[in-house]
Amino acid sequence: MNKLVSIITPNYNSEKFIAETISSVLKQTYENWEMVIVDDASTDNSIKIIDSYLENDSRIQLHQLSKNVGAGVARNKAIELSKGNFIAFLDSDDLWLPTKLEEQINFMIHNNFAISHTSYEVIKESGEKTNKIINCKKKLNYNQMLYSNKIGCLTAVYNKDILGKVYMPKIRKRQDFALWLKLLKREKYVYGLSKNLAFYRDRRNSISNNKIEMLQWNWRLYKEIENLSYFRAIYYVLSNIISKALK
Repeated sequence: MNKLVSIITPNYNSEKFIAETISSVLKQTYENWEMVIVDDASTDNSIKIIDSYLENDSRIQLHQLSKNVGAGVARNKAIELSKGNFIAFLDSDDLWLPTKLEEQINFMIHNNFAISHTSYEVIKESGEKTNKIINCKKKLNYNQMLYSNKIGCLTAVYNKDILGKVYMPKIRKRQDFALWLKLLKREKYVYGLSKNLAFYRDRRNSISNNKIEMLQWNWRLYKEIENLSYFRAIYYVLSNIISKALK
């Protein structure tokens, strides 16, 4: 395999985690990658830490935004700068297992899949394991995805050679969910590799743990981005609540 994978990493004040995240990329058994880090105007020591890696590996790139505009804009800038055949996503506090890229890119090439995701494990903010595995669905279409976001951003990959560069819709939060829906309007299915290949860091102050704010952004996603009717939007917001409660 000689396909280049572009790893899209937004960073904002992740000095506690970014070194471990980069290290998990450096340990990949698949070596033909570029890591495009876009810093969203961090005020901590993130840049200094990232710079120390830039000196030793030319595959790692850093672009700095002049003001804080959100992870979606940072990801889109990274996609714009990317040169890869595949676009993969990894946030600045999450981790990959060493064979993640190799297994997933093989899976996609062998089956000619345009979009894929994998299972992953939830870890605490400290890095301690919880033994909670989020198992991916083997096949998802647009209508199934409307019920809830079933794709972990840290596991998602799409084939740029098939789909072109596809950017996240301009919404401050839930833009990853919006991107999967956007991709599924172009491609019938996203396919799951049923293997735990990543670690999602559960940070208690994150948007995903602010339930009321999450509902508000889900509503905006359904109404403003997907243009669903009032009643369909309510239906899917309620479906999201039920899905979260059952996890």
